[in-house]
Amino acid sequence: MKIICVIPSRIASTRLPRKPLLPIQGKPMIQWTFENARRCKILDKVVVATDCQEIESIVKQVGGEVFMTDPALQTGSDRVAFVARQFSDADVVINLQGDEPFIRPHMLEELVQPYLDGETPEMTTLAYPLNMADKYQDPGAVKVITDMHQNAIYFSRAPIPYFRTTTVVPVYHHMGLYAFRRDFLLHYTTLPQTPLEQAESLEQLRVLEHGFKIRVCLTEGRTLEINTPEEYADAQSFAYA
Repeated sequence: MKIICVIPSRIASTRLPRKPLLPIQGKPMIQWTFENARRCKILDKVVVATDCQEIESIVKQVGGEVFMTDPALQTGSDRVAFVARQFSDADVVINLQGDEPFIRPHMLEELVQPYLDGETPEMTTLAYPLNMADKYQDPGAVKVITDMHQNAIYFSRAPIPYFRTTTVVPVYHHMGLYAFRRDFLLHYTTLPQTPLEQAESLEQLRVLEHGFKIRVCLTEGRTLEINTPEEYADAQSFAYA
């Protein structure tokens, strides 16, 4: 089985301008993400997909491979699919966002474990138990609930489910990384956007609305995805182990 990891990284960011180039504890954010992904031994290849020559230069300086993509591509998945088309022998393609500088190699292994076990889900994603006290009401924390087979029922920025009783229900904090069967990734990027996807601004809802499944794989740890100035400030003292 051949597994490739594609890191989409665009220079335009409204909340945090030039985000991939911002220094974190002495090196650019995109370098952190690339180097930590490259530490995962089960990956056959790690590449960066970008529309920015400055990002390309940083990645190449640390020995990385870069694919330049059209700035007009709408989503990270579109950039990942562009690269996947160049690797017809790939079985599984990981979409690792460039703003996950503290990704741990074991998390990428957990993400693709179903494929390693011989299963063939259309796609997988990663989540960890939600901090209900601090994050349940936070729209910045994407929640996911699953069926009895660990397939996603719904992702939302809203607090889900509504607890009318004291029944214990597992609620997970979704991490924005995905693994796809290559054939499904290429199909997925041809699907039209959907109402819930647009309402919540969550690209993965397109998969569910079109009737496909997403396997939710669990991890114990957490990372620090960087989308805001506050998260960027926190990254300067985030302990990576």
